[in-house]
Amino acid sequence: MRIAGLQKNSLVDYPEKLSAVVFTQGCNMNCGYCHNRCLIGYEQNGGLSSEDVFAFLGRRRGLLDAVVISGGEPTLQRDLARFIRRVKDMGFLIKLDTNGTNPDLLESLIEQGMLDYVAMDIKAPFCKYRQVCCSPVNTERLERSIEILQRGGVEYEFRTTYTPQLDQEDLLDIAASIKGAKKYVVQQYREVDPTSGEYTGRAEKRSLYKSIWSDISRNVANIQFRGDFILV
Repeated sequence: MRIAGLQKNSLVDYPEKLSAVVFTQGCNMNCGYCHNRCLIGYEQNGGLSSEDVFAFLGRRRGLLDAVVISGGEPTLQRDLARFIRRVKDMGFLIKLDTNGTNPDLLESLIEQGMLDYVAMDIKAPFCKYRQVCCSPVNTERLERSIEILQRGGVEYEFRTTYTPQLDQEDLLDIAASIKGAKKYVVQQYREVDPTSGEYTGRAEKRSLYKSIWSDISRNVANIQFRGDFILV
């Protein structure tokens, strides 16, 4: 595992659980708003060994509930399954953050009972993926990952960062592509310096029509907003 970093405590990354977050190195997308831009490339940035992480988790047994594996894109890691199995055997819940581009691995991990929660980012309507992600994307793989999660083998959420490249009609299109989903999260966009990948401190408080919210709600069981939005 190429592990770029470890957040030792988080109250927000796993719903209602105290977790540690493992950040993997490398991503197959290049989203301009990514706040982990240092993780997009495949060169190790500092980094930790798997044994370092296991040693830390061993000291946190009984204190932490879960481990979140984020990135970058974790499913690019060849030994992800082996890493998860070892963490799972230590007694921790596992949450995977993914962009959905590796449905075969996602399905395998779920079928083996290795995941307890999955958060899949839906970056944009499928027709705008290349524009938003600045990279070629096989949207058929995304559709398959959506279908896999909606089978009900694991708790999940779909989430979208409401970037300036998206409008309210785009949110409707996304909601239609995940029709029947248990949970859809719309996250506030926070400006990122394109060079450093660090937040500039500026956040865009965007308006949403209540009618749009209502239309989205017809497609998903539960819609949540993270950040500051204005309903008009």
